Amino acid sequence: MSETELQLENFAEDHARDLPSWFPTLQSLIQWGGPDVRFPLDKGQFEAMVAETAGSEPKRWIFSAIARGAVAGHAQVALDWRNGVARLTRVAVNPRFRGQGLARPFLRLVVQRVFAVPAFERLELHVYTFNSAAIRTYLSLGFIEEGVRRSSVKVGDERWDTATYGLLRSDLPR
Repeated sequence: MSETELQLENFAEDHARDLPSWFPTLQSLIQWGGPDVRFPLDKGQFEAMVAETAGSEPKRWIFSAIARGAVAGHAQVALDWRNGVARLTRVAVNPRFRGQGLARPFLRLVVQRVFAVPAFERLELHVYTFNSAAIRTYLSLGFIEEGVRRSSVKVGDERWDTATYGLLRSDLPR
C-alpha cells in the first residue's frame, strides 16, 4: 500500500470503536501497549491516553491510518518537549489490513509529522525482540538499534527482552 492510498489523521474518538478487538489476548495487548496496559483494553484506559493530547505542548500525539474508509492503523508518540525527544509507541495495524504493506508508509508519515516540528531532534522506540516484522519495518525507515534490555517485561510466565531503536533528524535523507 502506498502513502497515497492512506491518510494520516489525528485520532478521533470513533477511531477507537474496534481497536480493543485488535488485541484478543493479554500477550497481544502487552506487545502493543507495553506492560502498563490492562487486559482487556477499555474505554477508561483510552480516555487517559487521549487526555494527554491536550495543550500547546501535549504529552502525546495519537494518529490513525485511514485506508479505504476504515481505520487501518494506530500509532502514538510520547513527547519530551524539553529534550526534543519523541518516542514512537503503541503501533498497530488493523488485523484486516495486515500483510498489505501498510506499516511502512503509515510510519513514514508519522516520522515526517514528528520531524516537521523543529523542537524534535530524536525519535526513538522500544520493541520486543521477537517482533521481527516490526523490527524490519523500523530498520527500513532508518532506525538504528541502540541496545537491548534483557528480561525487561514479565508477561504471564514469560520474560521478554526489549530493544531500543533511534532515529535522529540528521539521519533523514536530504
